[in-house]
Amino acid sequence: MDYYEFSAMNTEIVLAAEGDPQQTALGFRNAREFIEESEKRFTRFSDQSELSRLNRSAGQWFHPSEDLFQLVKLAQEYVGLTDGLFDPSILPYLKRAGYDRSMDEIRLNGASQDFAVGVQEKLNIKTLLLDEETGQIWLPPGMQIDLGGIAKGWIAERAAMLLAEKTSPCAVNAGGDLFMIGLPEGQSAWEVALEDPRDPLKTLAILRVGPGAVATSSIMKRAWRQGDRQQHHLIDPRSGEPAITDWLSVTVIAPQAATAEVFAKVLLIAGNDQAMDILDPEGDIAFIAVDRQGSLWGSQNSKEYINV
Repeated sequence: MDYYEFSAMNTEIVLAAEGDPQQTALGFRNAREFIEESEKRFTRFSDQSELSRLNRSAGQWFHPSEDLFQLVKLAQEYVGLTDGLFDPSILPYLKRAGYDRSMDEIRLNGASQDFAVGVQEKLNIKTLLLDEETGQIWLPPGMQIDLGGIAKGWIAERAAMLLAEKTSPCAVNAGGDLFMIGLPEGQSAWEVALEDPRDPLKTLAILRVGPGAVATSSIMKRAWRQGDRQQHHLIDPRSGEPAITDWLSVTVIAPQAATAEVFAKVLLIAGNDQAMDILDPEGDIAFIAVDRQGSLWGSQNSKEYINV
């Protein structure tokens, strides 16, 4: 297996593939170019990005690229599937919590301390309109959306498909959003380390998974101090505040990367009391959660993937 690593989307990207070295190198280049171009389009940390232009257009119809239209449509579908626990319109609350610049900048210079600044009453994401005939999006005045997580999963999957055009098996890992195509030569599964969120140098278990997606969400990595508060990036749409949860991380195994990414966040917000009410017991999603003592929790079907 050959590997190629670089930084993008405020995280470390790892590409992996087997095959002809020249074709593999070309696949790595194509995947990297796609990831970097997609980051420029969908980041909220650049005023020039397409997403920022959409947010500035609130109150008017906006004609996005087909990719952005499909991403917003996909996000709106997950709002319904998760009863609103996934909500991309929480961006004002992320900013209020101090996440108003990239994590690279926050780690270097600290978070904004303007936590006392209020935000207007939360707008209902269901009032966002999509015109399928014209391909336009309408955000109600004052609404701002953040596609960070779901976009990262979508980008990882699309990049893996580009890589697979030149070599297979292959995988793309975008900071915990992992999409795999095919299987390593001579292997019956991909092996994925389940990281201990309390200590990233420790592994709690090895997951053996087939082609598809694995995504992990944690309240430990994108975290900062804001005055006397310890904050993190996982906003509970019901409160507008960083989620209070009995779990430190949730890892989801699913067919699509966007699905894995969304449900990893939603289940982490829901916590032990509500997580099982969200998942369809007959569905094709499995999850493993890690609590504050390092114990593992999860769906019944998660047991088939764990090799402690």
